[in-house]
Amino acid sequence: MNRFENYLRAMICAVALTLAFTLSAAAETVEVAPGVQVTKRTYKAPINEQPFFGFTAKNSEQQAADANFVNAIIQAAGTREKAFEETTKRGWRAINANRMGEAAQRFNQAFLISPEQSGVYQGFAAVTLARFKDLDATEELFKVALKQPHPMKALNADYGRFLLVAKRPKDAQSVLEQAVKDAPDFADAWTNLAWARFQNGDQAAACAAAEEASKQRPSATSAGDLTAVRDRAQCK
Repeated sequence: MNRFENYLRAMICAVALTLAFTLSAAAETVEVAPGVQVTKRTYKAPINEQPFFGFTAKNSEQQAADANFVNAIIQAAGTREKAFEETTKRGWRAINANRMGEAAQRFNQAFLISPEQSGVYQGFAAVTLARFKDLDATEELFKVALKQPHPMKALNADYGRFLLVAKRPKDAQSVLEQAVKDAPDFADAWTNLAWARFQNGDQAAACAAAEEASKQRPSATSAGDLTAVRDRAQCK
């Protein structure tokens, strides 16, 4: 083997090792609640506006401040459950108003209060999709949310909508079929199911879902989608 071949082999090995190290680092997981592992991901945003505070290690003073916050908000609300509910409500209001930084702050607070709750991961999934456009992280967070206690009725509806955004209508349809069972009066879930059925080639079923959506109260953002899918599917 000549000198050039030796050099080339050495370079290939070096590149392979570097790639393996990079992939290993990218796939690092962190336990964020008992038995709950998520992939460590950070973004260009203030720490408190990233899911899980950007996985930043906190010193003793910061940990004490977190504990004081949790104690104070539980005392103000009356119970941990009420404190969690009020905090996540504020998070969803921020999302609906497109204030994603504030939303992340609220869900980080909810994470401090009850890190095992499904709503933490659903909220982080919504923020991650809307602000950071990270599809892999969003799906991972939705899947965690589906396994955690006390999921919201709209969880499958949100997950199904994400799958449509990710251009995966086949996966979306089965999730959205469950979503309308979970919350049969949620018009937006029916609208998204209509889109999934239409994109999967079933116009009649799409129109049936659109008809169900029209019987409910579509949100302002969903009303246009409902009109569009009815037009595309040529619903009567």
